[in-house]
Amino acid sequence: MNHTFLVPVRTCAAGVLAVRTGRLVSGERVGLAFTSETSLMLTLGPSQQWIRLAREPLAEMLEPLGIEHIIIDPDLVGESRTDGPQERPSPGQPREVATAA
Repeated sequence: MNHTFLVPVRTCAAGVLAVRTGRLVSGERVGLAFTSETSLMLTLGPSQQWIRLAREPLAEMLEPLGIEHIIIDPDLVGESRTDGPQERPSPGQPREVATAA
C-alpha cells in the first residue's frame, strides 16, 4: 500500500482545487507534502485546505509545471533547502527531499 501525504491546496475562482507549491531560497519551485495535519498547520497555518495524495500522483501533477522535487514536512517553506535528508533537521531545513518524477 502506498503511503499518502497531506498536500496543501487552494480553491480557484471556478471552485477547482489547485495544488499549492513552495519556493526554495534559490527560487526553485517545489511540491509540498506533509505526514501529519499538525506538521502542515505548524508550517502553513491553521486554516489550510488539504487533500490526501500518494507521492506518484503528486509527482505526476507537478511534472507539467516543471517541478522536479517534493519536500516532505518542511519546517519553514520559504527557507527549505534541497541538500538531502538530515538526521535532526534544524529550523528551515526539510526532513526529506524527493525527486518528483
